[in-house]
Amino acid sequence: MKHLTRTLALPTALAVALVLSACGTADTAATSAANPSASAASSAPASKTKTEADVVFASMMIPHHAQAISMADTALKQATDPKVKALATKIKAAQGPEIERMSGWLTGWGAPVPAADTGSDMAGMEGMGDQTGGMMSAKDITTLNKATGSAFDRMWLQMMVKHHQGAIAMAKTALEQGANPEAKKLARSIIDGQSAEIAEMSSILTQIRA
Repeated sequence: MKHLTRTLALPTALAVALVLSACGTADTAATSAANPSASAASSAPASKTKTEADVVFASMMIPHHAQAISMADTALKQATDPKVKALATKIKAAQGPEIERMSGWLTGWGAPVPAADTGSDMAGMEGMGDQTGGMMSAKDITTLNKATGSAFDRMWLQMMVKHHQGAIAMAKTALEQGANPEAKKLARSIIDGQSAEIAEMSSILTQIRA
């Protein structure tokens, strides 16, 4: 099985599950059909072509997006800057449907679908250093939840910049090593969209610090 860069390293349990799913490095064979009860937004891509990188990308990005949505929910409740609240709304609107789409791909590929739990406990992804793709630890989230006022706004923006940088790194690896056209298209969209949001957040941070 093709070796992936550390950017997309999986927790041990998920890595084992992916191996057991018998996903080949350049597996183009038909896999089990998607759940017929899945929504149209969750349908698998027409192309079954994939590499291990495509599966790992979707498997890692689902919980990554879920944490971003959880952080966005917190900002909608606690942020004081209207620009932060607007950005949180935009993040939720973009990443929720992307979770559904990637879940559909994994189902169509016969691969395990991680739980898109929007809670702050991202079990199995902590203690991995830079391999977490910018994920916040439970301690980080607890600290954020206790913050108020402009201190919360600054902390949230700083954490989300790091979170986005992790997603971009994961997406770049997917572009380099993946084969599925729909997954590569999403990876490019994540790079472009979240790069723009990082610029926006950096601008807001400058205004808050002033």
